[in-house]
Amino acid sequence: MQSGYTCSRCLHSLKKFTNTRTKTQGYSSILQRRWGSLSTRPSIQNATIPSSPIHRRAVTSQNYQGQTSVDEPPEIATPPGRAKLPSATTLSGNVLLEPDNLFHHFSDSPSPDIRRRAAFMKTHAYCSHPSHHQTRMPLSPHDPEARKGAQSTQPPAFVRFECPDCGTPVSCSEEHWADDYESHTEICDVLREINEDDHDLRSGRFFPEFEYPGPQMEEALVNMTNWDTYLYTREYRAINEERPLRQVTKLLTYPVTIGSILSELSPYNIRRNGRITTEGLKSLSALRYTLHPPRTGADGTIKGLRLNPPPVRIFILGARAESSLPREVWQQLSFIFPRVAFHLIFIGPESMTNRDAEFPLPERTPGNPFGAVVEDRISHEMKISTFVEYYHTLHQAGLFHPYDPYFDCFVLFHPGLGHPASSHEWADTLPQLLETKVPIISTGYTEWDMERDRKWVEDKVGGEMDILMEPGENKFRSLRWDLNEFDPTDVSCGNWGVWAFRGKRYAPFIPLSRLNIMLNK
Repeated sequence: MQSGYTCSRCLHSLKKFTNTRTKTQGYSSILQRRWGSLSTRPSIQNATIPSSPIHRRAVTSQNYQGQTSVDEPPEIATPPGRAKLPSATTLSGNVLLEPDNLFHHFSDSPSPDIRRRAAFMKTHAYCSHPSHHQTRMPLSPHDPEARKGAQSTQPPAFVRFECPDCGTPVSCSEEHWADDYESHTEICDVLREINEDDHDLRSGRFFPEFEYPGPQMEEALVNMTNWDTYLYTREYRAINEERPLRQVTKLLTYPVTIGSILSELSPYNIRRNGRITTEGLKSLSALRYTLHPPRTGADGTIKGLRLNPPPVRIFILGARAESSLPREVWQQLSFIFPRVAFHLIFIGPESMTNRDAEFPLPERTPGNPFGAVVEDRISHEMKISTFVEYYHTLHQAGLFHPYDPYFDCFVLFHPGLGHPASSHEWADTLPQLLETKVPIISTGYTEWDMERDRKWVEDKVGGEMDILMEPGENKFRSLRWDLNEFDPTDVSCGNWGVWAFRGKRYAPFIPLSRLNIMLNK
C-alpha cells in the first residue's frame, strides 16, 4: 500500500499491527517446531499419566453401591451471571494470555483444551459433599468418599458449580459448595495454582525454561542436593519465578530422580536419616562403580583405542507418559554420567499411547518377535527401546537375560502396586523382578500411595526382599501439582515419594566340615 493513499495515523497503526503479527508468528513457529501445536498436542498430565492413584480407572455405574439414579450430565455452557471472556488468538490458533491474566474458570476458559477438560469433569466427577451416597469404596483415610456414610440421604450428583476462587468444578450446587467451604479451603489455593499453570502452558508464550543445556566439562561436578543446586551446577538458564520452575520440574523429575539415587554424590546415603540401608549400599555401590569409571586415557587415535563396557540398562516398567517425554529430557541423564552409555527400555501395554502417528508399531517378525520400537539415533550415549508388552512375558522369553547388578536397574514410576485396580497386573511380574536380584526403584504420587505399594509387596513376598531405600519424600519430585479429573478434591504431584528394594540375596552355605578344613589351612 502506498503511503500517499493513507493518512499518517492509519499508516502508524498498520505498521504497529504488522510488527505485532511478525513477532507472534515468530513465537508460534518456534513453539511448533519444538513442541508441536499447543492446541492439538495433548498435555502430558492430561493425556497419559493419571493425576492420582485414587482413580487409575474410570468410575463405572457398577460402583454406585445400589444407587441407580444419578444426575444427568449437564450441558456445558457459560454459567449465568458471568460473561464469557474474549480470547485473543494468533494466526495459528494458539491462545495469547498475559502473565497477569492466567486465571479463568474452566468452563469459559480461552483454551479449548481446558473447556473440554471441564466438560469431562462435569460428566465423570461427583460432588464430595457428605450428604451424597458413596460412589465407590474409600481407598485411603484422606479420600473424600470416607466422609460419606450411613447418614447420607442424596444420590450421587455430578459436579456443576465452579468455585469462584479456584475456577474448578467442585460441587453439584452452590449450596453444597458453601456448606462444605471449610473443607474446600484446604486445597483451594492449590487448585487455583493448577488452574493458572494449565493456562500458562497454553498461553502461547515462549518457554525459555524448556531450553536444556548440553554436555559440560567433567570437572564441573553436579550438585544433587536439591532442585536449586542441580539447576545451577548443570548451568540451566536462570529461572527466577516459581511458575516456570514448576513447569520445568514436571518433566525433569523422571531422569533426575533416577540420577539422584544412582549418583555417587547422591543426597541419599547410609548416614542417619539418609534412608539408604546396608543392603542398599551394596547394590548402589555396584551400579556407581559402573557409572563413575576411572579415566582410561582413551582418545581418537589408534593408540588411544580402548574397549568400552556395555551400556547401563534401565528398565522402566509400566511406562506411560515417561516414554513420550522429549528425548532432550532423557538426555539429561547421560549428561549426569558422561562416561557411560545408557539403554532405556520402556515396557508396558500403555508405553506407546498417543504415539501411533509418531512411531507406528512394527509388525512382529522372527527378528523382532515383540514388535519393539528402537530409537538408536538419539546420541552416542543413549539408546531407547519400547515394548508394548507386559514384563513377565518378556522375562519368560529370556529376552534380557542375563541380568547384571553392575549394569541393570529397574524403575517403576507410580506403578500402583497396591492399588485394587492394578495390583493384579503386577502379581506375575513381582516374583520375576525379585528373581533378578537387581535394584528396583519405585515412586508414588502421595505418601499413602507409596506406603500402600510397600505394604502390598511385603504381604506378597514376605521375607524374600531386601529394602534398599526407606520410603520417604523425593528431593526431586515435581513441584507442580496435578488435578484428578475424576475427583477434583484429589491433588497430587509426580514422583512425590521414592523407595527401593530387590530380591533377597543369601550368603552361600558352607558345611561345617568344609569350614574346619578352610580354617586349618
